[in-house]
Amino acid sequence: MMTSSPIQRAGIVGIPPLSVMELITTPDYEIFDLDEPQGRVDLETASPFLPRVYCGILRTVIANSLAIQPDIIYIDTGAGKCDCAVHTATVLEDMLPATRIIRTRNNDSVDFGTPLCKTQMSLMEKMSAVTASVQKTAPYPELPTCAPTAGFWGVPPRDFSILNFFPDTTHIYGWARCMENKTPDNMDLELHYNPDIPTVFFAQSFCAKTALARHLASKHPRGLYLDCDVTAGNSAKAKIQAFLELSGIDA
Repeated sequence: MMTSSPIQRAGIVGIPPLSVMELITTPDYEIFDLDEPQGRVDLETASPFLPRVYCGILRTVIANSLAIQPDIIYIDTGAGKCDCAVHTATVLEDMLPATRIIRTRNNDSVDFGTPLCKTQMSLMEKMSAVTASVQKTAPYPELPTCAPTAGFWGVPPRDFSILNFFPDTTHIYGWARCMENKTPDNMDLELHYNPDIPTVFFAQSFCAKTALARHLASKHPRGLYLDCDVTAGNSAKAKIQAFLELSGIDA
């Protein structure tokens, strides 16, 4: 009598190459995006393994991995993620000896398009759809493009509440747009922004992308640089509100 193989719990960090996603988007795997908070996971469980002054996303990866105990983790350690992920992969190997840690480098260059980033939709819903698209192997269906009134450049924040202050006609730029396009190591796309609309240039605190976010914000005629750690405080939210209001933008 043949028995079916147990479902494998696969964790992903960053954007795995399309070949990896095609392998694990099957009934044999349950996929967990370890970059995103999974349930009520205590971030402090990561403290024995990573410094507190470390990227909140990668600390989330550690906390999620401890709670979920995946059978296998695919972690992007190439230019499409960050140098800190290289060291996080080493920590994961020592921390979870029963888990297979597979380092990947996403050099995919086929453009899947960015209809989500340019359509009219609440920014929180839009960003959620962008992050969810990582687990899909097909392009997102075409959507009508709206005329942008504001821009959000950067990475998906750990705390999505900061997205509530933006209008539905906000376009997404930066690495988040690279996510939807499935080309995380696409510097030309990441550098792109619209100089004609007020834009918030965001990065997680302690992330190397803070340098690029701040640099581009200084070049933009109406740019605001912003970084947040694990959760966005009232100060960060007030900055966004004031910036958009002074720019004549109503959420």
